Amino acid sequence: MARKIPGTKTGKSRAGGAEGGTSYRPSRDDILRYVAENPDRAGKREIIKAFGLKGDDRPWLKDTLRELQDEGLLAGNRKRLTRPGALAHVAVLDIFGRDDEGTLLARPSEQADGPLVAIRIRKTDAATAPGVGDRVLAKTFPAEDYLGEPDQPAYTARVMKVFEHRKDTTLGVFRILEDGTYRIEPVERRQPELVIEKDFRNGAEPGDLVEVEAGNSSRYGLPRGKVISVLGSLTNEKAVSMIAIHAHDIPYVWPQETLEEAERVEPASLRGREDWRDLPLITIDPADAKDHDDAVFAEPDSDENNQGGIIATVAIADVAAYVTPGSALDREALRRGNSVYFPDRVVPMLPERISNDLCSLKELVDRPALAVRMTFSAEGRKIRHSFHRIMMKSAAKLSYQQAQAAIDGVPDDKTDPILDTILKPLWAAYDLLKRGRQAREPLELDLPERKILLKPDGTVDRVIVPERLDAHKLIEEFMIQANVAAAETLENKKQRLIYRIHDVPSLSKQESLREFLQTIGLSLARGAQIRAGQFNGILERVRGADNEQLVNEVVLRSQSQAEYNPDNIGHFGLNLRRYAHFTSPIRRYADLIVHRALISALGLGSDGLTQVEEDRLEEISGLISQSERRAMAAERDTVDRLTAGYLAERVNEAFDGRISGVTKSGLFVMLPQFGADGFIPISTLGDDYFVFDEAARALFGERSGKGYQLADSVQVKLVEIAPLAGAIRFEMLSEPKPLPGSKRSFHKSKGQKSRSRASQPRRGGSGHKRRS
Repeated sequence: MARKIPGTKTGKSRAGGAEGGTSYRPSRDDILRYVAENPDRAGKREIIKAFGLKGDDRPWLKDTLRELQDEGLLAGNRKRLTRPGALAHVAVLDIFGRDDEGTLLARPSEQADGPLVAIRIRKTDAATAPGVGDRVLAKTFPAEDYLGEPDQPAYTARVMKVFEHRKDTTLGVFRILEDGTYRIEPVERRQPELVIEKDFRNGAEPGDLVEVEAGNSSRYGLPRGKVISVLGSLTNEKAVSMIAIHAHDIPYVWPQETLEEAERVEPASLRGREDWRDLPLITIDPADAKDHDDAVFAEPDSDENNQGGIIATVAIADVAAYVTPGSALDREALRRGNSVYFPDRVVPMLPERISNDLCSLKELVDRPALAVRMTFSAEGRKIRHSFHRIMMKSAAKLSYQQAQAAIDGVPDDKTDPILDTILKPLWAAYDLLKRGRQAREPLELDLPERKILLKPDGTVDRVIVPERLDAHKLIEEFMIQANVAAAETLENKKQRLIYRIHDVPSLSKQESLREFLQTIGLSLARGAQIRAGQFNGILERVRGADNEQLVNEVVLRSQSQAEYNPDNIGHFGLNLRRYAHFTSPIRRYADLIVHRALISALGLGSDGLTQVEEDRLEEISGLISQSERRAMAAERDTVDRLTAGYLAERVNEAFDGRISGVTKSGLFVMLPQFGADGFIPISTLGDDYFVFDEAARALFGERSGKGYQLADSVQVKLVEIAPLAGAIRFEMLSEPKPLPGSKRSFHKSKGQKSRSRASQPRRGGSGHKRRS
């Protein structure tokens, strides 16, 4: 007998109870289908209600859900279960085409291989309906008739907001050729050059970055266009980041009403706040930081019942006191979503009057803050915490290097007086917190971040890998604990919030990683639900080995992307059940929402989260998740263009590199010295016929059995470069070598033969702070 599953198609069920008035226990497939089709309401309680389960069915359901989680088929907790790798219920989608019936088709933004989504358009929305090329914020629903075919939509979606309207304009640089004709050199490699007639120059001068509207193409010659606007000159030192700002539609011009509102803001008073100005909180930031949104302090716990414990205090700039819901400042902050960090500039989320002045926790200046005081046991376990709205006065502004030098025995005039009273207690607290971190076992990838240093004219001086100091790790761990405390408090108060969530790796990525590990003699167990600690075990086994970098890279690529969401599934990478961003409200809108939620939940003022905001948390989460991805893409593009420009004069030179990507089209190679990525087409690798082995992340010569694998050190020659597009092409100088698993890789069933032309290089990485 079958029963109708709420929200699903009818499916077979397994009986549980005596005949007559019995309930029917759902099958495992029924449960998985229900979770997939109800991503916003699929917890243990909802499953019990949906299937009409009785009291004696609950132990069975608990065991079944545990089995499904152990097998990696479900993720989350009893309040919200999801299918690993499932599309978020509210997602940002890029519409790329239509099917044979005219239905709009989309995929998740920044996820080219994501599930196919069919866009549903209501008749009442016809006038403002999106089209091909648009980016939209949408609610997604698993397709009821989905059979797993690759060209079949796995989801349907209803548009909530057209995020970016499609454009018929392109960006390029205005040039005048020797024959006097006008041309546009495109900033994207895939765009063709454009011819500009004299009447459509619109005041552009040689070297100007311009926005161009393409005209009709003729059968012969290059397409034509007209200059719509002049955005600036490439002779300006900030032109490269300006390309990325315009290409990714990052808001950077302040509306006049926003600036006027910022100027009218008065400094916060002590009214309604606890006076903590005598507590010697200090800020520890990069040496070039212009805003300071977090301060820390630690001391031993005097409670006799907590021998060896400590009290750690984190104070965060009280942005909510100045940026109120619905204000001009608030609207613009949400539109920007976060600050964007380029090597040559910052596009801030808030005007400087707010971010660098009133909210910045300046040294020896009264500043409002939201603080959390946390008590930890000697084992690093948090015993309790409390939040306070305070007035503070930073006792010292230190750089990471300055604080670390003092601890290492080289204090300066500023750190020497506070070494014993402030810095050493902070490091003692960090030693204790490390015990809790080690017990928690978060994912510990070892992938150093590079930083580009510029000359005064905006060109690249050099690329460095900043040393990872204990001072960095101390601040990071203090912030993680404060973020956890914020999420726990709001959950306990039953106050809705925006979580920072990180899903488990999808089953397909787990299997791909498993296949790769087999090629180097390592294994990843099936059955038990994957945990961050299992990845750490693999990373520990290759520490110091030749393939250490390779394994770190592949494990990183197997991970899901973190995002913001009002529904909690935990943070896989940090191995935390509850996590919210609380510590950077100057530069992240998510943190501002969490601050307002705490103010409301704890009765700390009248400027907390409004009901209107609470009702929009899904939409806000989707918007700021997309803003974060937009910022990351713009930062990567800028680094690519800067490094390509730096190398433009070094064509035909040889460089030491490392293979950073392997595709059926060829190899991506990174130059560690510069952080630049370039491409080697498979057709240029030599006379052998190369086979792409996806599991081994390698290209193998079919006749020789030798090839190239991800993370290999190689020597390459720079043969072509397009600085504006950030595109580089290399020629391989290193000979192929025998690789692990090569015999198995030659089977046609395992490999994909390919001789493809070069494609655009993969973008490199860049960022301001770690995004957890």
